[in-house]
Amino acid sequence: MEQQQGRPREAAYGHAATQVPSVRVPEQARGEQARGEQARGEHTHSEPPAPRLVQRHSVRGQILDALRAALVSGELVPGEVYSGPALGARFGVSATPVREAMQQLAQEGAVEVVPNRGFRVTVRTSVELAELAEVRSLIEVPVMLRLARTIPVARWCELRPLAEATTAAAATGNRAAYAESDRAFHRAILSLSGNRQLVTVADDLHRRSQWPLLTADPLGRRADLLADAAEHLALLDALAAQDLTVVQSLVREHFAGADR
Repeated sequence: MEQQQGRPREAAYGHAATQVPSVRVPEQARGEQARGEQARGEHTHSEPPAPRLVQRHSVRGQILDALRAALVSGELVPGEVYSGPALGARFGVSATPVREAMQQLAQEGAVEVVPNRGFRVTVRTSVELAELAEVRSLIEVPVMLRLARTIPVARWCELRPLAEATTAAAATGNRAAYAESDRAFHRAILSLSGNRQLVTVADDLHRRSQWPLLTADPLGRRADLLADAAEHLALLDALAAQDLTVVQSLVREHFAGADR
C-alpha cells in the first residue's frame, strides 16, 4: 500500500480522502439515525431524500449489504482506509451501524481494523483466490456429482431461470449485481443436497472469492462475466444428462475462473 511520510493513505474522519460508495439506506432508517444524531448534538449531512424501500433488515444489515456490494464492485478500494464517520456521512447514517457492519466484514476477512483510523480494505492476491477455488472444488465437486446421479431432470430444468438471470446480470457489466445472481444460482443447486450447513459454508467461501483483486476492473469485464454465466447453463445441461466427467470439469474450471 502506498504511504506518505510513514502513514497509510486513508479517508479522514468526516472527510473521505477516497471515493466511498454512493449506495443509500432507506429514508426511514436515515431519519431514525438523523434524529439520534441530533439528540446527541452530532452534525448531520443533508442529502436528497432516498427512495422509500421495504425494510427487510436493520439499519446495520442494510449497511452491511451496501458495503458488501461496494467491496465486490471495487468502490471500496483494496488497500485504502475508510473511517466510520466518513462512510456514515455518505450513507446518511451515524458511524455506529457502519462500524458494526465493518466489524462483521473484519471477521470475514474483507477488511482489517486500523486503530483510531478506521478500516483498511484487504488487498487480495491471486494465490488467495486460487486457494479459495481449491477449497470450493473439494467441497462442491463431490456434492454435485452425487446430485447428478440422484436428482431428476425436471429439477434441473426448474433452475434454468436462475442460470438465465446470471446471464442477464452479466450483460450489464455490473460485478456486484452479477455476484448476487451468481451466488443465488449456486445456493439453489447445493440446496438440493438437503445439507444446510454445507450451503452456508459454501456460500461464505463463494462470497470471499468474489472480492476483486487490486488490479481488477471495477465494473468487471462484461465478456468475462458473460463467459462465467454461460458455464451455469452448460453445468445444468451436464447435470441433467448425468455426464459426471463434464460436471467435474466444468465445476473446477468455473471456480478457477472466479477471479476473472
